Amino acid sequence: MLTSNQNVPVFLIDPLILELINKNFEQVKNTSQGSISQCTFFCVPRDFTAFALQYHLWKNEVYQERKGKKGILQLIMKQMMLENEPCLTEGWFRIAENMGFQCLKIESKDPRLDGIDSLSGTEIPLHYICKLAAHAIHLVVFHERSGNYLWHGHLRLKEHIDRKFVPFRKLQFGRYPGAFDRPELQQVTVDGLEVLIPKDPMHFVEEVPHSRFIECRYKEARAFFQQYLDDNTVEAMAFRKSAKELLQLAAKTLNKLGVPFWLSSGTCLGWYRQCNIIPYSKDVDLGIFIQDYKSDIILAFQDAGLPLKHKFGKVEDSLELSFQGKDDVKLDIFFFYEETDHMWNGGTQAKTGKKFKYLFPKFTLCWTEFVDMKVHVPCETLEYIEANYGKTWKIPVKTWDWKRSPPNVQPNGIWPISEWDEVIQLY
Repeated sequence: MLTSNQNVPVFLIDPLILELINKNFEQVKNTSQGSISQCTFFCVPRDFTAFALQYHLWKNEVYQERKGKKGILQLIMKQMMLENEPCLTEGWFRIAENMGFQCLKIESKDPRLDGIDSLSGTEIPLHYICKLAAHAIHLVVFHERSGNYLWHGHLRLKEHIDRKFVPFRKLQFGRYPGAFDRPELQQVTVDGLEVLIPKDPMHFVEEVPHSRFIECRYKEARAFFQQYLDDNTVEAMAFRKSAKELLQLAAKTLNKLGVPFWLSSGTCLGWYRQCNIIPYSKDVDLGIFIQDYKSDIILAFQDAGLPLKHKFGKVEDSLELSFQGKDDVKLDIFFFYEETDHMWNGGTQAKTGKKFKYLFPKFTLCWTEFVDMKVHVPCETLEYIEANYGKTWKIPVKTWDWKRSPPNVQPNGIWPISEWDEVIQLY
């Protein structure tokens, strides 16, 4: 009642309830047609019910409403009223408290403004927790991000907050920042209440354990460009534009196949060190776990207009693919193999058949934002970067020998000549 009366755009994201709805969707559909139902979904015993608040929609709605009432004054005040908006929620909180709720608001600085002194005071809402009797509603504040995805922040408790307000440890969202595909929503009636839920509830539920997001290091990137001036030549700008388009096309192709990938090698270094594409890198580098390899990857890239440039190795050993993008920017895909205590990807020297192995400590995948895209990077990024580039990775190196420069490279034998036709294919 509170959210609908105040036009607060929320949708249900509670994994337990979404799973129940998915299993009993016919019952939900029948309920929405008017039959009376007992409380079978929302009354499952638990401490919290989780909803997502789409803050960008709420903000826009409030702005449009005020614009209609106040005209030009609202336009003048737009930046102040919308970017740092205390009154957006104050009225809502007052009404909630009058209804008997006890509410807690968690705010923090927008991580994208890290290091910008003039904006250091700007805080954004991240989580609302409203308690009534023994139950609490967790409103996870979703913010719209470039790349058409939704982001929520870390629920970090400040010193003045009562740790006993609710059992915070049982919250399913907020242990770390998270990123989600923007879900298409549908309205259903659950236990007699009209609520919005993701149209594909199980896709959302499956995203939850893999939603961890790590931010680009904006502050360090700004410091990097103070020390090493950014290359803004026509050639550098053109390369970055082509590399971005190639990365977007590669992501679209692999996502369509259902093949997870991450930024690797120089592309990963560019993201971590300077939040951008390294202009002298000349290619885009991606990593894929070998167990995610699909036989139609090559055909899918060729259909997307990216012809195969070379194929080294084989699925069982040291597979590596390279595709030719436009403007001489190539796409290199390295396949990673898992051993007991490390990961590795292979390399092959075409003229000699020599094999190389690049060792990495084990890692998991997190989401990040890079060139207006939601993409994966290794969560243990520093260890990954240092394995590949050593402790001096902060210093730009423009001459790089893939066989000798990486500290994690080691010889791995030689391909038998009888296998060369299969393991060394150049186009």
